[in-house]
Amino acid sequence: MNSSSSTEGTQNPEGGRRYYNPYEDLHGPAFDIRPVKNLYQIPTTPEFLFQEEAALKRRSFSDNITFYTGCAYLTGAVTGAGVGLVQGVKAGEAGDSLKLRINRVLNGSGHTGRKFGNRLGVIGLLYAGVEGGIVAARGEDDSINSILAGLGTGVLFRAAAGIRSAAVAGAIGGLAVGAVVTGKQVLRRYVPI
Repeated sequence: MNSSSSTEGTQNPEGGRRYYNPYEDLHGPAFDIRPVKNLYQIPTTPEFLFQEEAALKRRSFSDNITFYTGCAYLTGAVTGAGVGLVQGVKAGEAGDSLKLRINRVLNGSGHTGRKFGNRLGVIGLLYAGVEGGIVAARGEDDSINSILAGLGTGVLFRAAAGIRSAAVAGAIGGLAVGAVVTGKQVLRRYVPI
């Protein structure tokens, strides 16, 4: 077979073989990618498949429950695993073997991680539920909903421990969410994105 047959492609500068270039016949402004930024310019605005999605300004109730519960559980599990790791390392005794020390660290990390993750996951679930209820009851979407949801979450989470404990937890929840909402508004206003 002749190496200079009628295959498509560009001629090798040394002569001989021709190499196939699938983009050789594409010309014009649509295919000009010389400034590399034209190839990698990604839009900064959200893209939606349907116009109904673009009109929504907040996540749906089920999306909120999934998001808050998942994020809270993950945060609690990672934090608890770190705390359990430190406790497991500190609990080591002088005569322990390496296997026993590793086992103690793993058990401490797993136990404390599950405990923290479950507690924060329940708090995230309560927060999403209370916030969804408040938004549905008020019919508005503003920062007051978030603060009231933090207050209600604290009260519900500690309700079994008594009225005083529930009131303190509610105040802490409301203040914590208020601080987060304020911090978010400050970041939005003073930090360019």
